[in-house]
Amino acid sequence: MSDIRTLEMPKWGLSMEEGVLARWAIQEGDRFAKGQEICEIETSKIVNVLEAPFAGTLRRIIARVGDTLPVGAVLALVADSSVSDAELDAFAASLAAAQPAAPATQPAAPATQTTEPAVAAVAPSIVPAPANKPAASIGQTEVPTSLQGITDPTQVNATPHALRQSARLGVDLKKVQGSGRGERISVADLESAIVAAGGRIASPPPPVRSGKAPRSHTDDSQVSATPLARRLANKLGINLHDCRKSGSLGRVSRDDVLAAALLLDGLPQAGAPQATSATAFETLPMSSMRRAIAGRLQMSKQHAPHFRLTVDLDLERLLALRKEINSEVPGVKISVNDMLVKACAMALITVPDVNIQFDEATQSIRRFADADISVAVALPDGLITPIVRSANSRSISDISNEVHSLITKARAGMLKPEEFQGGTFSVSNLGMLGVRQFDAIINPPQGAILAIGAGEPRAVVRDGQIVVRHQLTVSLSCDHRVIDGASGAAFLQALKRLVETPTLLFIEETSYARQI
Repeated sequence: MSDIRTLEMPKWGLSMEEGVLARWAIQEGDRFAKGQEICEIETSKIVNVLEAPFAGTLRRIIARVGDTLPVGAVLALVADSSVSDAELDAFAASLAAAQPAAPATQPAAPATQTTEPAVAAVAPSIVPAPANKPAASIGQTEVPTSLQGITDPTQVNATPHALRQSARLGVDLKKVQGSGRGERISVADLESAIVAAGGRIASPPPPVRSGKAPRSHTDDSQVSATPLARRLANKLGINLHDCRKSGSLGRVSRDDVLAAALLLDGLPQAGAPQATSATAFETLPMSSMRRAIAGRLQMSKQHAPHFRLTVDLDLERLLALRKEINSEVPGVKISVNDMLVKACAMALITVPDVNIQFDEATQSIRRFADADISVAVALPDGLITPIVRSANSRSISDISNEVHSLITKARAGMLKPEEFQGGTFSVSNLGMLGVRQFDAIINPPQGAILAIGAGEPRAVVRDGQIVVRHQLTVSLSCDHRVIDGASGAAFLQALKRLVETPTLLFIEETSYARQI
C-alpha cells in the first residue's frame, strides 16, 4: 500500500482548525496534474481552492460535500490502476485508527476528561450539562427576542455553519458564548443558547429504533472522543458509551460512531438516502461569450497562483471633493469609480511591478509605461472589460466620459476588439450591488485585479476616539508567479494615500511618482 497517497485538509493560516468541503472539482477515476483544482474548501474566513500537490489518479473519495473536517483529515486516496480496490479498502480502514481528528498541537486528553475543542458540547456557563439538555421540539424554531439581531461576520469567531444558521434564524452571534477553541461559536452553541434563553429548536421526528442492541442513557460528556466523533454522535443520537474506542490515544473515532449506529439502528441516519422528487428546471445553453469567459477564468484559476491583499480606504475627503466638483463644474458628473480608476492608474505608475502582463509562451514579464485599466462591465450574456487607455495621463473628467462611452458601446455590442483586448490591470466594482468585500479572479495575461466593495459609514478609531467615517474595502488579487507580496502591498499603500489625499489625483503622475 506504499503506492497509495492521500489528499488532506490543508492548513491555510495559523487560526485555521477545520474546513468544510464545499465542492469536488474532479471525480473518482479522474487523472489530475500538479497544481490542478481538486476541490473547494470553506473556512471561517474564506472559500479557497485546494490545488493538487502532485499528479496522480483520484481513486477513492473519503470526504463528502458538506463534511466539516479538521486540518490534516484525509479527503481522498490517490493511486494508479495497479492498486486494487481491496488495497484501497484496507488503507482506508487503517486511517480510521491512525489519523487524529484533533489538531496535532493539542495535548492528549485523559480518560476521565476531554480537552479537545467542544464542537458539539454545550458551554456550562450558558446551558446545563449535555445529559440535561432539553429535547429539541418538532415544529418551527423559536428564537427569543433577547437573541435576535444581525450578525457581523467580522466581529465574531464562529464556524461557517454557525454563521449561515444565524443568518437564517436572525440571531446575533455576539449574544452567544462559544465553547470551542478561542471561544469559537458552533451550531451546537447557537442552538444551546436558544434553548437556554427559553426558545426551541425544530427537529425532524426521532428515528425509529430497531432495538437490535441495548442502549446507554448515562452522561457521555466525559467519554474520550474526537471532536468529529462527538459531533456525529450528537447528530445521530448515539451515546458514546455504546461505542468502541479504536481511535488514536484510545478515543472514540468517527468510524466507531458509525459502527455503533449500524449496530443500534440498522444504518446511520447521516448516510441514509433522502427521498427525492422531481424538481422543475430550465436548461439554458451557454452563449459564446459565457463559454469564453468560463475558459479564460478557469485557466486563470488553475494556472495562476492567486494571493490576495485587503485594505480599508477612508472616503471622507474623496467624497467631499467629488461633491464639490460635481456642484461647481457645469456639465461634469464624476463617480467614485472614476476617481478610483484614476487612483489605480497613478498607483500603478508608482509601483510599476504591478503594472504588468505575463507572457506564458515565452515565460517573460511585460512591464508597461502607461496604465491601461480594464473596467469590468456586466452584460446579460456575461462580463466584458473595456479598457481606459493611458488612464494615468488623463483627467478624471476625461476618464469619466471614456468609461461612460465604453459602457454604452459594450451594452450595445459595438465594442471594437482593441477596446476590450489587452489592458495592464483590471478593476471590478460590485459596491453598487451592496457587496461589502469580494475576491476577483485575475484576467489573463494581466497580473492583478482590484475588487471594490461598497462604501459605507463605519465606526473607526481616530485619535483614540470612536467616530463614524465612510470606509471602503478593496481586495487586490495578484499572480504570485510574477508579483510578490511586497509589491502588492506597496501598490495598496500608494492607492490608499491617493484616495485619502485626493488632491494628489490632480498632480502630474511623474511628479507624484518622484515623491514616493
